[in-house]
Amino acid sequence: MAPNFKKIKVFGRRQSAMAHPNSIDTTIAMASDQDLEAGSFLTENQRNNAVDTNNSGDNPYSDEYTALIRYVDTYRDPNAEVGEEDFSQQVQKKPWWAFWGGGKSGYARAALSDFETPSDWLNTDIKEGLSSMEVERRRKFTGWNELSTEKENMLLKFIGFFRGPVLYVMEVAVIIALGLQDWLDAGIIIGILLLNAVVGWYQEKQAADVVASLKGDIAMKARVVRDGKEIEIKARELVPGDIIIIEEGHVVAGDARLICEYDNPEGQAQYQAELTAQDVTSPRREKFEETDDEGTPHIGHAIVAIDQSAITGESLAVDKYMTDTVYYTTGCKRGKAYGVVTAGAQASFVGKTASLVQGAKDSGHFKAIMDSIGTTLLVVVVFWILTAWIGGFYRNLHIVRESSNNLLTYALILLIIGVPVGLPVVTTTTLAVGAAYLAKEKAIVQKLTAIESLAGVDILCSDKTGTLTANQLSVREPFVMEGVDINWMMAVAALASSHNIKALDPIDKITILTLKRYPKAKEMISEGWKTEKFTPFDPVSKRITAVCTHNGVRYTCAKGAPKAVLALTSCSEEQAALFKEKATEFARRGFRSLAVAVQEEDGPWEMLGMISLFDPPRADTAQTIAEAQALGLSVKMLTGDAIAIAKETCRMLALGTRVYNSDKLLHSDMAGTAIHDLCERADGFAEVFPEHKYQVVEMLQQRGHLTAMTGDGVNDAPSLKKSDCGIAVEGATEAAQAAADIVFLAPGLSTIVSAIKISRQIFQRMKAYIQYRIALCLHLEIYLVTSMIIIDETIRADLIVFLALFADLATIAVAYDTAHYEKRPVEWQLPKIWIISIVLGALLAVGTWILRGTLWLPDGGVIQEYGSVQEIIFLQVSLTENWLIFVTRGFETMPSWQLVSAIFGVDILASVFAGFGWFSGGLGEPSSPASLSSKLSQNGATDILTIVVIWVYSIACVIVIAIIYQVMTRMRSLNDLGRKKRSAQDTMMENILTHLSKVALEHERDERGGDRFYIAQKQVVEEEE
Repeated sequence: MAPNFKKIKVFGRRQSAMAHPNSIDTTIAMASDQDLEAGSFLTENQRNNAVDTNNSGDNPYSDEYTALIRYVDTYRDPNAEVGEEDFSQQVQKKPWWAFWGGGKSGYARAALSDFETPSDWLNTDIKEGLSSMEVERRRKFTGWNELSTEKENMLLKFIGFFRGPVLYVMEVAVIIALGLQDWLDAGIIIGILLLNAVVGWYQEKQAADVVASLKGDIAMKARVVRDGKEIEIKARELVPGDIIIIEEGHVVAGDARLICEYDNPEGQAQYQAELTAQDVTSPRREKFEETDDEGTPHIGHAIVAIDQSAITGESLAVDKYMTDTVYYTTGCKRGKAYGVVTAGAQASFVGKTASLVQGAKDSGHFKAIMDSIGTTLLVVVVFWILTAWIGGFYRNLHIVRESSNNLLTYALILLIIGVPVGLPVVTTTTLAVGAAYLAKEKAIVQKLTAIESLAGVDILCSDKTGTLTANQLSVREPFVMEGVDINWMMAVAALASSHNIKALDPIDKITILTLKRYPKAKEMISEGWKTEKFTPFDPVSKRITAVCTHNGVRYTCAKGAPKAVLALTSCSEEQAALFKEKATEFARRGFRSLAVAVQEEDGPWEMLGMISLFDPPRADTAQTIAEAQALGLSVKMLTGDAIAIAKETCRMLALGTRVYNSDKLLHSDMAGTAIHDLCERADGFAEVFPEHKYQVVEMLQQRGHLTAMTGDGVNDAPSLKKSDCGIAVEGATEAAQAAADIVFLAPGLSTIVSAIKISRQIFQRMKAYIQYRIALCLHLEIYLVTSMIIIDETIRADLIVFLALFADLATIAVAYDTAHYEKRPVEWQLPKIWIISIVLGALLAVGTWILRGTLWLPDGGVIQEYGSVQEIIFLQVSLTENWLIFVTRGFETMPSWQLVSAIFGVDILASVFAGFGWFSGGLGEPSSPASLSSKLSQNGATDILTIVVIWVYSIACVIVIAIIYQVMTRMRSLNDLGRKKRSAQDTMMENILTHLSKVALEHERDERGGDRFYIAQKQVVEEEE
C-alpha cells in the first residue's frame, strides 16, 4: 500500500547517511547526458534566486503551487482541436483593377540587403521610443521589415502572356487574316489571344493572393516602445532604431542590440558607457577574433538566453549580455530585455542568407517540357503547310485570290489549328487551381511549377521531430528505486521543475503534466510547499536543483542527467549497479533519462529513481509511411538526435532500422560509389547537420532520383534550394520558407503525403490535356492537308477559328476535373505521349474521312433531309475532339460536373451552328470530285435528324478510340517508354567527386614572402565530447 504524505516525510528522515561511491562507472550511456546537454533545460525562465517571503494576498502568483495545480487540472492540448477559422481568414486584397500595384513601392527592394543603419538612428530612448512620424520617415529608406521577393509588375506580367513560340504563331495568323481582309477571323483570333491572356493572368494572380493571405496569417508580432507607450505591432512594421522588448517565448523580430534588462530601465546609461568602452561605432558589431582569451569582458550577468540553433546549429541556448547582438528569427528562451533594432529583415544576417539562395532564376523543368512540345508542334505545322503548298502548286492555286482555296488561306487555317494557343493557359490554370486545392491542405505553393516536381518525387527526406513525431515528450517507463513510492518520486520531479506556467520548458512541462496520471503526487505538492531557491539547468553540473520547504522541513530536490545525479547520492554498490543498468537500457532504446534525487535538511542525498522520456511518433505516421511506400515513395529520416533514438523511432514506425551516423557521409574512408550506395539504401541518418542534408540530396540526385527535402532552419536553406522540391515544415523560419518551394502550415507527414497525391492528380490533368491537344492538332492537320491535296477542299477559316475557340473553352474546365493519381512517381514520358497522340489523331482523321466519304453517295449518306458538307464536318470534328478529353483523362474516376457541363455546352453550341448553317458559306466551293446529292442545302443549314445521326456516329468513333487507347496504355513496353532510370550509377564519376571532396587547396608563404598553393587532405577537427 502506497504511503501517505506524512509517512513519506518520516521515511525521508529515517534515511541513514551513506558514503558516496568511490567512483562512478562511465557505463551510463552518453546519449542521456547529451540529450540534457542539448540545452532543453536552458529554456528555463530566469527566476530570482531568493523568493520573497512577504508576498501579499493581492499578488496572483503568491500561492505558487495552487497556480501550478490549477494549470495541471485545466491544461488542454492545443493540438487536440484545430479550428479552421484562423486558416481560412483572408487578408484584404487589392482591387482587381490595381494591376500596376506590383511595383517596388512599399515593398522590400533588392538594395535593402546593403542598407547600413546610420549610427545616430540607434540612440533611441527606451522610455520614449520612436515617434510615429519618425517611423514613417525611416520606412521610406528601409521598406518593410520582411523577407519578400521583388514583386512583379502586373502589366508586364500580362504582356508576358502574349510571348512565346505558340503565341507568336497565332500573332502571325492575325497578320495573315488582316492581310486577307478576313476581319471576322482576325477579330476572333485576337479574342482567343486576349481570353487566354486574361484567364492565365487572373489565375496566377489568384494563386499569388492565396500565398500572400496565408503568409499574412502566420505573420510575426513584436512588442515595441513608440510615442512613450508599449504597443504590439506586426513585425513587418519595425524600422531600425525601434526599441523592442525581447522576452522568453518570443521570436526576435529583427537584428537588435541588447540595451538592458526590462526591470532596469535606468540601465541605458550603463549601456552607453559600455558602448563607449568598447568603441562601438558600427550599428552591426560583429567581432570574431581568433584569440585564446575571453575577449571583451561582459558587465554583470547574462540578460537573456537566445536559441540560435536555426542559424548556427548550436544545440545550447547562448547567453547574451549588454551590447550583444541578437539575430532576426532567433528565439528568446530566458529573460526579458530592451533592445534597439539595428537592421531590418532584408539587411539582417538571415536576410542576407535568404537573398543568396533566392538569387538564382530557375526556369524549371515544366517550362522546358512546354517549350519542347510547342516547338515540336510548330515544326510539324510548318511541315504540313509546306505539304499543302506543294499540293496546291499541282492544282495551280494562287497565293491570294477571291475564293477560299488559296495558299495564304491554307497557311492561315493550318496555323490556327496546328498550334494550341490554349496550351500555356490551360496548364497554368490547372496548376493555379491545383495550388488552391493544396492550400486547403494547408500547403502554400510558392512556385506553381513545384507541383510538377512534387508529383515526380520518389524519395522524401523527412525531419523526425514534429514531422514523423509529435514533438511532444511523454513519460514512458519510470524506474523507481527499491522502497521508494513512485508518487513521491513524481512529486520531487515536479518540485525540481520550473513553475512559470506561462513559458514552460518541454521537459518540465511534461514532468508537471504527468501528475495527472499520479493523483497522489499532485495531492502531495498542493499541501503547503514553498520554493526558497531555484537553480536552472547548468550544463556543467547537468542538473536542476530546487530548495523547497514544507511544514518547516527543508528539502533539496534535484533532477538531471543520470550520471550527474548519481554522483550526488550515497547509493550502495548494488543500488548503483542496478541504476546504471537501467540507465544503459533506456539509452539503448533511445529514451531520454532524468534521474530524480532528494535531500532532507542536511542529510544524505537519496536516489528516488529515473524518468524516461520519449518523443512518440504521431498516431498516423506509421500508416502514412505505409501509404507513401504504396505510392512508390521512399521515406528517409534525417535527425539530429543520437543514433539510438533514431533507430527506436524507425522501429516503432516500421520504417527499417538501417540508420547510420552522418559521419559516414562526410568523413568516411569508403569509395565514392559505396557512399552513394549507402545513401541510397539507408532508412535514415542520425546526428545530422545541415551540410549532411545537402550532401544526401546531392548524392540521390546524382543517382537520378527526384528528392523532396523538409527543413525549418536558416541553415537548411541551401538543401531546400538544392532539392527538387524544398518543403518548409510547420514553424519554419522565414529564411527556410523563402528558400522552399512549398510551405506547410500543418505538422505531420500525412500533410506532405496528401500534397503528393494532389500534385499527382494535377499532373494527370495536365498530361491528359496535353495528349488531347496534340491529338487535336494532328487530327485536323492530317485531314485538312489530305483533303486539300486529294479533293481540293478545306473547312472554312471562319469555322476553323470557332473549332479552336471551342476546344479551348471546353477544356479550361479540365483544371477542375476529378482526376486519379498514379501509384508511382510520375514522369512526362514524352515518347509515350507523342506515340499515343499520333495514333489518336490518325484515328480521328480516319473517322472524319469516313463521314466525308458518305457525302459523295447519291442519297447523301448521313444526310437525312438536308445538310451542308461544311457544317456536317464541322459538327463531327467538334464533337469527337471535345469528347476525346474523356478518353485521355482515363476511366479510373468519373469526370467532374464542371468538365461535363463545359463540354456539353460547347457541343450544343456547335449543333446550333450546324442547324442554322452559320459561317458555312451556303453550298460552298465544290470539291473535286464534287458532291452531287440533291439533299445539300443552299443556305448551309442541317436538319435535326442529321445532327442526331452525327452525334451517334461521333459517339461510336470515340468508343472505338477509347478501346484502342486502353489497349495502348496497358502495353508494358509502351507504359514504361520514356521513363528515366531512377538508380543510375556512374562508378568512375562518383569516385572522382568523392576524392575531390576530401582534398583542399592550401596556401602558405615561403621564406621570401612568396605565395605557395598546394593540394592537401582536408583536416577533420574532432570536437570534445
